[in-house]
Amino acid sequence: MDVANKSTMSEFVLLGLSNSWELQMFFFMVFSLFYVATMVGNSLIVITVIVDPHLHSPMYFLLTNLSIIDMSLASFATPKMITDYLTGHKTISFNGCLTQIFFLHLFTGTEIILLMAMSFDRYIAICKPLHYASIISPHVCVALVVASWIVGIMHSMSQVIFALTLPFCGPNEVDSFFCDLPVVFQLACVDTSVLGLFMISTSGIIALSCFIVLFDSYVTVLVTVKHHSSRGSSKALSTCTAHFIVVFLFFGPCIFIYMWPLSSFLIDKILSVFYTIFTPILNPVIYTLRNQEIKTAMRKLKNRFLNFNKAMPSQ
Repeated sequence: MDVANKSTMSEFVLLGLSNSWELQMFFFMVFSLFYVATMVGNSLIVITVIVDPHLHSPMYFLLTNLSIIDMSLASFATPKMITDYLTGHKTISFNGCLTQIFFLHLFTGTEIILLMAMSFDRYIAICKPLHYASIISPHVCVALVVASWIVGIMHSMSQVIFALTLPFCGPNEVDSFFCDLPVVFQLACVDTSVLGLFMISTSGIIALSCFIVLFDSYVTVLVTVKHHSSRGSSKALSTCTAHFIVVFLFFGPCIFIYMWPLSSFLIDKILSVFYTIFTPILNPVIYTLRNQEIKTAMRKLKNRFLNFNKAMPSQ
């Protein structure tokens, strides 16, 4: 099948979130602030973990990689949307659209596996503490991160290959602020009911299955913690609660969008904004507010920076 001959679409028009100029300016200011906060917050986590030797442990290594993925997830479409609000140029090329689909599924697929790796780390640390050092070694952590990226790449490639097989010969208006299969495939010149089933069988069911596994693992961990009354158990409860909040906030919108690909565009837009703009900033907030070690390390880093600035004029 010659895809080039079947697909005559050269670009798509991103309709965004609203046609109102006032709302567009409001979104521009809000999303700009959220994007800057996301990059700063996650960068602080990465820098803090790297600088502080006390945080050189598997859990914080995985958390650092989560922050990197969150920054990437926030960057694949948000900067273009912010720029579009200023310039009024809301078109995207066919290749650019495929690129957004690729990176969206790369980062979401990678984050799903990484969240599972983080739950596995907490499960071993709390349920099998005597075997933790032998099971969760530095090599195992690196392998888990590499595996998450490999799975993400494989998943995103399957989505892009699927999109390349679609014939686009009619409408080119994407009712969203970025390209994703649930909205793009409805512009294809084929019966979209079959495509909806493909969506459910790949992204939707995978996300739901992973969420069920994660939910089960955290329930097991929380039950184990409940049977121990100590400072360490309280810390473990706080950490696992933060992890589960992140899991719920990330998986909830994804499961809804991909399990019901023909649902209301308004609901899909709201959920898309949530997991591409709001969730990446919520992760550092949740982890820093509920993690005393990171808060302490950040205070030390701030004091070192302030002392360095004070020492500069005297040199």
